[in-house]
Amino acid sequence: MASEQPLPQEPTLTIAQVVERTGLSHDTLRYYEKAGLIQRVGRTTGNQRRYEAADLAWLEFLIRLRETGMSIADMQRFAELRARGDATVPERLAMLREHRADLADRIRALRRNAASLDDKIGHYERLLDQPGSDELS
Repeated sequence: MASEQPLPQEPTLTIAQVVERTGLSHDTLRYYEKAGLIQRVGRTTGNQRRYEAADLAWLEFLIRLRETGMSIADMQRFAELRARGDATVPERLAMLREHRADLADRIRALRRNAASLDDKIGHYERLLDQPGSDELS
């Protein structure tokens, strides 16, 4: 009977590597951990944080939530539900659907605002194209 070989471990990332890959600062990563947004990451014998691929994927999702306007409190609630496991999938799905609907509303508002700006830009460009426009200040 052959002895079992341990499976090779995925390489882990230092906090500096995670900062480089995500664009988050060291302080933000530490804040996310203290705020409960990320589980405590593994540490080396020298007490240095070591992030796994799953940690990086979760951080990238948190970045998307933040960039799309989810509040830290809602992100904490989502992270709490996630930590409790699959039984919370319906609640997490509802949260994401509500957030997506809010995002769609904001996108529509931004498009209206962009159209308004385009109208004003067009107005000023037409003014500049008129004879005697060099007298405008």
